[in-house]
Amino acid sequence: MNSKILAIESSCDDTSISILHDGRILSNIVASQAIHIQYGGVVPESASRAHMENILPVLNAALDKANTTLEEIDCIAVTRGPGLLGSLIVGITFAKGLALGLNKPLIEINHLQAHVASLLIDNSDITFPFLCLTVSGGHTQLVLVKQNLEMSIIGQTIDDAAGEAFDKIGKLLGLPYPAGPVVDKLSKLGQAKFSFPIAKTQNYDFSFSGLKTSVLYFLKKELDKNNNFITENLNDLCRSVQDTIINSLTKQLVKVMHEYQLTTIGIAGGVSANSGLRSAMHDLSEKNKWTILLPKLEYCTDNAAMIGYLANYKFENKIFADPSFTPLARYPISTP
Repeated sequence: MNSKILAIESSCDDTSISILHDGRILSNIVASQAIHIQYGGVVPESASRAHMENILPVLNAALDKANTTLEEIDCIAVTRGPGLLGSLIVGITFAKGLALGLNKPLIEINHLQAHVASLLIDNSDITFPFLCLTVSGGHTQLVLVKQNLEMSIIGQTIDDAAGEAFDKIGKLLGLPYPAGPVVDKLSKLGQAKFSFPIAKTQNYDFSFSGLKTSVLYFLKKELDKNNNFITENLNDLCRSVQDTIINSLTKQLVKVMHEYQLTTIGIAGGVSANSGLRSAMHDLSEKNKWTILLPKLEYCTDNAAMIGYLANYKFENKIFADPSFTPLARYPISTP
């Protein structure tokens, strides 16, 4: 099938457009928004405005890099959700306008399913079923992936996501937003000298809000004794926090892998770029003889390439969207 798909991603604070030809990525342009750093988190209204400013320049850059014109596009794909409602509206409205003006079909994509599909971009020979640990600032899920990309959630966070825990604890340590990459960098210079609890949850779920509270009270106690405690122990604190989060994640996924008798495991989402998590996954795969799927770093964070890759599968199967579809701030992967 000879097809060119233009994919749009605008679920949070990254504006991204990708051009794909028969599933092969010709371009994947991402414009990040620095404005949120000063607030220590994403401001929805500011994100929406930035998307409106960025989306046309990003489109032009994606077309130029792909050496493609709009007239050559066969289909428009766009993230429907989950995400920030205002941000989703910008991307969807832009996608609908393009589709109407070009008289091309629309494909709507679940952002979380696309993260899972990102594992397939550079891994065509995959044994199904496999388990995907999706870890990001907004979601932490264990997703069972069956043939034909049929997905179901078998475990997820009951409160904060792993990426959210990194950012909140990083703020307690005085680190800039987003804190996850900074914690990862400093962790390489420290040792896990401090012990923090791993929450006990039912089934295969996760919980990270208690870790944040534990770190908060621990720091308060130590700062009462030494005002310079954080500064003097920053690297060790980062390593201790990161190891606790990673141990919490791997504890549950190991349980699922054994009980479901799976042999292939992948990680996706922004936190899948964490070097400590990647190292832990490599160790587990060697120990248990698992096949491990790791996306390229450019496909870990929010990007349109993963949207387009999943859209290519839908295009081949003629799964098109009714142009009247609306954005969904909550758009869960179906559960058993």
